[in-house]
Amino acid sequence: MTTVVFVHGWSVTSTATYGAMPQRVQEAASAAGLPLILRDLWLSEYVSFDDTVTMGDLVRAFDRALRDLHLATGSFACITHSTGGPVVREWLRAQRDKPGSYSTIRLSHLVMLAPANFGSALAKLGKGTLGRLKAWFDGVEPGRRILDWLELGSAASLSLNLDHIHGTDPAAHGQYQFVLTGDRPDRSLYDHLNSYTGEDGSDGVVRIASANLNARHAVLAVPGGSRGATADGLSLSLLRGPRCAFKLIAGASHSGHDQGILAAAAPATVDAIVRCLRVNDAAAYAALCDAFDAENRARDADKVELEPVGPFAPRVHIHDPRSMLVLRLTDESGEPLIGAGFLFTAGPEASLDQLPAGFLSDRQANSADPCTITLFLNHALLAGDARVPDPRNPRRTLRPVVASHRPYGARVQPADLTGLVHHALAASAADEDLFALFGPHETTVLDVVLPRKVHQGVFRLTQELAPQDFRHPDPGPVIAG
Repeated sequence: MTTVVFVHGWSVTSTATYGAMPQRVQEAASAAGLPLILRDLWLSEYVSFDDTVTMGDLVRAFDRALRDLHLATGSFACITHSTGGPVVREWLRAQRDKPGSYSTIRLSHLVMLAPANFGSALAKLGKGTLGRLKAWFDGVEPGRRILDWLELGSAASLSLNLDHIHGTDPAAHGQYQFVLTGDRPDRSLYDHLNSYTGEDGSDGVVRIASANLNARHAVLAVPGGSRGATADGLSLSLLRGPRCAFKLIAGASHSGHDQGILAAAAPATVDAIVRCLRVNDAAAYAALCDAFDAENRARDADKVELEPVGPFAPRVHIHDPRSMLVLRLTDESGEPLIGAGFLFTAGPEASLDQLPAGFLSDRQANSADPCTITLFLNHALLAGDARVPDPRNPRRTLRPVVASHRPYGARVQPADLTGLVHHALAASAADEDLFALFGPHETTVLDVVLPRKVHQGVFRLTQELAPQDFRHPDPGPVIAG
């Protein structure tokens, strides 16, 4: 068995964060026939609570720390938690893209626990007043540069994830990546000032869809030669990234000694980690992906949580699969569509009024790029769902049957519909069903790209030598092509 390196998450200040997990993994691995001994385990201590430290700094320092191990086999396995997942993934990309600057040490297995692969809804708040106050009380800084990376829709996180989606399958090259994530928050850790800590579809910090690396990149754009004068028709193209082994750990949350996926070191989590470490070829990896998918379907079928509320009736949580959509609005020149409206439609009539009630759970604009907006959507309501019975009395109904409202479409209304340079109204084609965008527990990056309407009046040539005032030019027709 190779060396195993544990990598913690953001704002950690003590290796106590690992709890009993390293020892329990070692014991379970040995019991499963994997020759893993304690001296094969290394615990990371990296600084994310300094506002000057960037993701690139962590990657360089991680590479240096690995070199100092002087690994006999030249390879290692890695178990990460939260932000540790993106740190190691960024190192893998730097290792590939800058071979002269980074080590040739090989990573065989990357087991990510609750990784913030597409960021966290909490990161934006962590940079605010409450986050700064908490950091001050803890005697550290918030770690603003790392939080910039972790903010939903950040350019840095999207760069890494689009590279993954458009890249080759790591398993084809003997590198196996796994995502294990909890399926609910620890209700005892709920922060009444921050509702994201109790958000269904998350583990209390990272959304399930944000952890999952089974992701898509979609583009809604005008096909060549079909530009309209006052309205444009948008066509969808969609690419799915390489398959990644993904498992929901029922009852686990992001943090906390009782339910935390790392510190609690629950048998279900430890068992899943060992199953990952036992993979040694592409066929075994594919088989584990299939097994995890089947186990996730069983979990999704048993999705009602009854939260105790003292002497009162329990609070009901229906753990529907959610989808995350990272929406980027630009034109063909890359200019952001500031002030543009993006609306979903439903049904054969492309109605704004037929969308299922409660389908949109949250929306958050990126603070550095307000034209990048992350939508959190209820996949079960969009797809249509069976009746949800009350587990206390199956004859009672918690939620009746939800009918499908497909097909789904979209409309885009730019803020600038007139002028020398402007954009036009746009909508997806009538025969297009945008439901293909949404995967259960998955993220899609959607680029909406509108044509830029440039009129001939922007630039004219004249042979009139007498002075001409063109402060109020005639726009003329739109330049074709």
